Amino acid sequence: MTPLMIALVIAAAVGSLVYIFASSSIEKADVRESLRRLEGYQIQDVRDQEMLAPMSERVVAPLLEGLTGIATRYTPKGYGEKVAQKLVHAGNPPNLNVDKILVMKLVGLVSVVFWLPVLLMINFQGMILLVGVVVLWGCSFMYPDVVLNRKIEDRQKEISRKLPDILDLLVISVEAGLGFEQALDRTCTAVPGALSDEFRRMLHEIRIGSTRDDALRAMADRSDVPELRGFILAMLQADTFGVSISRLLRSQADEMRIKRRLMAQEKAQKAPVKMLFPLVFCIFPSIFVVILGPAMINISRAL
Repeated sequence: MTPLMIALVIAAAVGSLVYIFASSSIEKADVRESLRRLEGYQIQDVRDQEMLAPMSERVVAPLLEGLTGIATRYTPKGYGEKVAQKLVHAGNPPNLNVDKILVMKLVGLVSVVFWLPVLLMINFQGMILLVGVVVLWGCSFMYPDVVLNRKIEDRQKEISRKLPDILDLLVISVEAGLGFEQALDRTCTAVPGALSDEFRRMLHEIRIGSTRDDALRAMADRSDVPELRGFILAMLQADTFGVSISRLLRSQADEMRIKRRLMAQEKAQKAPVKMLFPLVFCIFPSIFVVILGPAMINISRAL
């Protein structure tokens, strides 16, 4: 057989194989496309189903679940309940829950194995290295508590600041002829914020069957604001003794406004004391350098 014939036979064999594989792949592709068009078609391969999930569900979620189990196992008894109560005082932020706080605390606890090599790479040595590791480890461990306490403080300040304004609107609405609940509903619509959300939740609890006293006490426990707690106690006493709601609201609004003015005056009185330390340690040294620097240079040259 000549070389030309051998080449033709090989080419024909290769072409036949390519045609067979192409036909098979085209047929399988047509079958898959037909199955996809069928209503209710689902991928039968378990691995394909798992690969359709995003990376956060396939990798991050199992990792967080494992860390959550470890953190829950080694958390002191009662700490989770305290964190849950703090989250309620913070208004249950959408990006925080008990499991996330516990995982963040666990990561901060073991972060010492990360900070030590980092500081060694920056050439920290001796006592400075030890102090740096302790400070960074402490900041990492306490960071979740600091963030949560900050959210609680901001929310309580917002509630305390908006309470007099809401009481003023309640007085106007009640004196105009609306009932307390109708006036409260309209006021919450006009003044959005954390306090309005708490009042809406209180109204919802009343509508689903809770008494007004229980709903007010639950709101006081959720907010933990002294001014709001005093207003709720006055409302409970007014319901018990039959005091006029409009008169009570007006007196409470005047009292809240006086408290807010006194708090502003207190902060103004504390400002000079707080400014003393920056003045002594930051501003006075630079002033001394500018004033006494040239004199010290002249004295050193004269000597």
